[in-house]
Amino acid sequence: MLPRAIHTIRRQAEVRGGLGSAIAYYWTIVRREGLRGVSARVARLRDGAGFADGPPSDERYHAWIERFDSFDDTKRSEVRKFIEALPRKPLISIVVPTYNSDEKLLREMIASVTAQLYPHWELCIADDASPDPHVARVLAEAAAADPRIRYTVRATNGHISEASNSALELVQGEYVALLDHDDILPEHALAMVARYINVHPHGRMFYSDEDKLTLEGARTYPYFKPDWNPQLILSQNFFSHLGVYETALVRQAGGFRKGLEGSQDHDLALRCLEISGHDSVVHIPHILYHWRTMPGSTAQSGSEKPYAHIAKVRAIEDHLSRSAIRASVEQPFGDSGPLRVRYAVPSPAPRVSIIIPTRDGLDLLRQCIDSVQLKTTYENYEIIVVDNGSVKPETLEYLSSLAAQPNVRILRDDSPFNFSALNNRAAAQASGDYVCLLNNDIEVITPDWLDEMVSIAAQPGTGAVGARLWYPNDTLQHGGVLLGLGGVAGHMHANLRRWQLGYFGRAVTTQNLSAVTAACLVIRKSIYDQVGGLNEELAVAFNDVDFCIRVLKAGYRNVWTPHAELYHHESASRGSDMDPDKYERFVSEVRWMEARWPDLIANDPAYNRNLTLRTDIAPFALAEPPRIGQFE
Repeated sequence: MLPRAIHTIRRQAEVRGGLGSAIAYYWTIVRREGLRGVSARVARLRDGAGFADGPPSDERYHAWIERFDSFDDTKRSEVRKFIEALPRKPLISIVVPTYNSDEKLLREMIASVTAQLYPHWELCIADDASPDPHVARVLAEAAAADPRIRYTVRATNGHISEASNSALELVQGEYVALLDHDDILPEHALAMVARYINVHPHGRMFYSDEDKLTLEGARTYPYFKPDWNPQLILSQNFFSHLGVYETALVRQAGGFRKGLEGSQDHDLALRCLEISGHDSVVHIPHILYHWRTMPGSTAQSGSEKPYAHIAKVRAIEDHLSRSAIRASVEQPFGDSGPLRVRYAVPSPAPRVSIIIPTRDGLDLLRQCIDSVQLKTTYENYEIIVVDNGSVKPETLEYLSSLAAQPNVRILRDDSPFNFSALNNRAAAQASGDYVCLLNNDIEVITPDWLDEMVSIAAQPGTGAVGARLWYPNDTLQHGGVLLGLGGVAGHMHANLRRWQLGYFGRAVTTQNLSAVTAACLVIRKSIYDQVGGLNEELAVAFNDVDFCIRVLKAGYRNVWTPHAELYHHESASRGSDMDPDKYERFVSEVRWMEARWPDLIANDPAYNRNLTLRTDIAPFALAEPPRIGQFE
């Protein structure tokens, strides 16, 4: 236990920029949540506060960097060649607000800009009336040494939003990149930005992956992000580092808003998004930003700056209001975790048809329907039980009793088992505006599960909505589906425990995913019909994955929510796909999916090509090698 405790304390101190900051953080938790809150957070850090199976060790990450993300003269020559070949070489203005910066770190930040392999940049710095004279001296020296560096010294201190706006006034470039005064850009950062600007001419907002930098200069805690994820940005600001905007867009949005200090960049991203639209955002799947961990930095924890967390809540609330979205913003983790947007259920509440295929398995079916009827707070629903050949007298008697209830229908279907066909036939007879596909081995946990799923499914542009499903032993069964994981698809964060947050909080955060399981899935019936329902060629496996991909291809975004929770007694009634009599069919369905959706299986936009698809190690571990070249 002692070595583990020492390791945990060391990692916590690294994350928070020192032992003193770690102690101060936990003292605030003790006062607010007691020792239980501290215990939970220590456990999260020990087992991976932001990771599925614990953070990669520094040694492993450094070995990965050495193999796949390091530079030598040959690679620098390669970068210079592709820069020279770029049709567009836009001027990129790097905006930096500064105040009483540590001299060494300020010089290192400036040096990381002057070392950029891409030469078409300018550095625009605003000193927010720093009382320490060394700041102005360093800026004057830098500007004298390189004409691409310009700065202004504000007469009065206005805090980070006003200082950033002062720096924006200096901007002459076509694009703006945001950089903090003590952070670092790798030498190829702007070259990669310029490349992606050329490859994606529709792009107006660009963001990259990132990692953190200790005070000793060691890289740690990489965050390999998904492609643009409209739901995730409402819970966490994954856009921020490295965030690059079209300058005209920033100016149209009005720059940074005073009063949003601490989350001014999140607010700016949301306001620019409202103007440019989701399709204008481009992800650069490379680490182009090293975020310095300092005492009091938000690189450590939102709880270090409670005003920043308050500002984030306000930024999201204002965005929802401007977008005419009826929703509230909640803080399930206090000031130290992702936010939750709770959407309002449409009024009047639309009718939902809950479709439950079954064959005998009375105990499971009774448990499922009892939990729906006794626990569900949503009122306007019907249950359609599709009886696929039950023969046991006790099952038939139970189904007969159900049929006497006003909101329950029993459809008898004695055809050979085909999950897709059973659901499609029931959906054709459904009276609801929404369809809920539900396995007979599901048991409701959270009473508002259907309110949550319908409220999300009702949002414009939303397709299928999936729930968080637990095994009976309270380990995670379904946290969303990752395409390509272990072959065709696999469950994200499988087997996580209840208190674990997953990879950068993604196990507890509403987000867009390419696919969710049909064990519990809600979708507008009009969309279900539009895409032709479940594919009946896929009788058992992957029909839900294929369905979700077709919904995606039809222009909708699928969503997974952790706030609709149910137990899944998986395979209790049907058995495993690996049973000998089913294996051949399973293999044929694997081949069908690989032939139908090769590109998405190879590169799920909700995942990252720097992360593994192997199943012998946990998802979100480093891919060795990455499925993308260093300069692709």
